Amino acid sequence: MSKLAINGGSKTLDDSIKTKWPIITQEDKDAVMRVLDSGVLWGVYAPEMRALEEEFAEYVGAKHCIAVNSGTAALHCAVSAADIGPGDEVITPAFSFVASAVSILHHNAIPVFIDLDPDTFNIDTAKIEEKITPQTKAIMPVHIHGCPADMDEVNRIAKKHDLVILEDACQSHGSTYKGKKTGTLGDMAAFSLNTTKNLPGGEGGLFTTDSEEYRGKANMLRMFGEFVKENEGRKYQSYSMGWNYRTQEMPCAFTRSQLKHLDHTNNTARENAQFLNRELTKIDGIKIQKIPEHSTSCYHKYRIRLDRDAFGLNDDSIQTFREKVRLALAAEGVDAVLWQTTTIPEQPVFKIMEGYGKGCPWTCNFAKNKFSYSDEQYPETTKLIKDSIVLGSETFPIYVSSLKVMEKYVEAFSKVFSNLDEVKKITLEESKEQVMGLEK
Repeated sequence: MSKLAINGGSKTLDDSIKTKWPIITQEDKDAVMRVLDSGVLWGVYAPEMRALEEEFAEYVGAKHCIAVNSGTAALHCAVSAADIGPGDEVITPAFSFVASAVSILHHNAIPVFIDLDPDTFNIDTAKIEEKITPQTKAIMPVHIHGCPADMDEVNRIAKKHDLVILEDACQSHGSTYKGKKTGTLGDMAAFSLNTTKNLPGGEGGLFTTDSEEYRGKANMLRMFGEFVKENEGRKYQSYSMGWNYRTQEMPCAFTRSQLKHLDHTNNTARENAQFLNRELTKIDGIKIQKIPEHSTSCYHKYRIRLDRDAFGLNDDSIQTFREKVRLALAAEGVDAVLWQTTTIPEQPVFKIMEGYGKGCPWTCNFAKNKFSYSDEQYPETTKLIKDSIVLGSETFPIYVSSLKVMEKYVEAFSKVFSNLDEVKKITLEESKEQVMGLEK
């Protein structure tokens, strides 16, 4: 058996065969230069922004889209458009990026967290109804890593309890659920255009809906609470609380150019994921994210799990073993990283519970229920965080990788898992210094 790279052996692969994300073409550069040549860098209804809104709405199949300056802003637009406010509760998964929950806090409402399904990593819909109270206003499912949530069940629950559905589609550009693209499966949706995403714009966000009313309310939040009609000019009158969530012309032009390649990017991700799924599951103890047959994923993240039982480990020892495996893979040249190291409820903002100050929104006069957050309430989420690894960093994700790189990934896995006795002897602190900088 080959000697592990972490113990002085040869690396399986190096960065020279990898492709860095994002791929910036001459067409992308020309699009940005087009903006500079025009001299129009921003505007309430600037041409590149309007074109992006129209093109993305058509791409996902929504009637309306508004462009904003981040995915978090797009989520906040959805929360605001749903008239969610003090004392209201919004159900959302415990496993996501913190923006999902923070966008709820932005409008002084309270996030109510749900554990995940251990196979799909999405919100466990069987646990939603037990958390619904008279104060519940909406459900915010997250299409985690590009895998659509169980939207039929989410819609059934929402209809039964008269709740609004806010899709967090920030990781799922182009993913489909029963033939429909994410962004059209609820009342409103939000996408991120952060550079790490399959559709990169540097920074930015997109809000989609079929409702003219929701579109109008979201647009007001984007524009200081002003009601601004296209071609009528601004009257500088604010009718509600609003933020400056406007985006700019250069990111919009760049995103429009990248949108032309999104389907190709997603196809590459799916081909690479299918290869990894087939090869890695041949190794005892490795589990993969389950994508339901009626769905497609864009694989914004490719996450594997290590089976506790297969390796004879318990909840206390699995995380240490996971970290040793990760470092061994990283030393071989695999971009083996962590994404989210705690549940959202375990993040300090939800432990301190200061909110806007003095405990608001949890201590607000409109709040009817008492809340405390702890990992014990979300056991499956905690398990996933402890036993899983993401393959493909934000610099070298699988949706830009060649099949050759994926083959080397599999080769590295075979090497590491053929030397598990050596992996178990790894000293974490010393090994971390060897692979420093790989964790993004």
